[in-house]
Amino acid sequence: MFEKFTERGRKIIIYAKEEAERRNNDYLGTEHLLLAILREEDSVPITIIKKMGLSIDEIRFEVERNLPIGSNVLTFGDIPFTPRAKKVLELSIEEARLLGHNYIGSEHLLLGLIREDEGIAGKILRNLGANLLGARQLTINLAIKPQFQQTHQKERRKSNTPALDEFGRDLTLLAVEGKLDPVIGREDEIERVIQVLGRRLKNNPAVIGEPGVGKTAIVEGLAQKIVVGDV
Repeated sequence: MFEKFTERGRKIIIYAKEEAERRNNDYLGTEHLLLAILREEDSVPITIIKKMGLSIDEIRFEVERNLPIGSNVLTFGDIPFTPRAKKVLELSIEEARLLGHNYIGSEHLLLGLIREDEGIAGKILRNLGANLLGARQLTINLAIKPQFQQTHQKERRKSNTPALDEFGRDLTLLAVEGKLDPVIGREDEIERVIQVLGRRLKNNPAVIGEPGVGKTAIVEGLAQKIVVGDV
């Protein structure tokens, strides 16, 4: 689903998972997506929110006030999207299609949140005085401006690696999508790979071993750490 997301769009999904994990929530809802959007400064959604005269801090406070803190029990594996959050992703893809865009950026995610206005995020925005229909139109007006399209095209070009896409797998993308299994008991090996990658010279680690000893697990574990910023 996330192949056509811009770098900023993917960051929002990662941030949303971080927001859910930070509160020990075992689900990812529209409120986590809204918190994630608020973290991306200098973006179309932030511009729209400010044009509506809303306070970023006030929105964040209201969302956090309505978010429960989960139990202290750690859960392994991917955090599932709620049905409404899944709907937001689907609507964001539809909004991009309607605008004739071949990418999904943060503005499309905001449009998805606005259209799914029965979710917690939409209700909070409405209670704070947001005109959701007006915000949607403002978002569309900004999204079709050439400078925003050029910015997103640059983001798409950064990840335009046809040879790697043809012969390899984007493990960080798979980690974002929750398609990698949790890696347990490989912390030392993963940390060693990170140390080698962090060198200024001779920074190409080689994971060597017989089939089935867990070489792929080490690399997948590294990808998962990269996604959550734990490197």
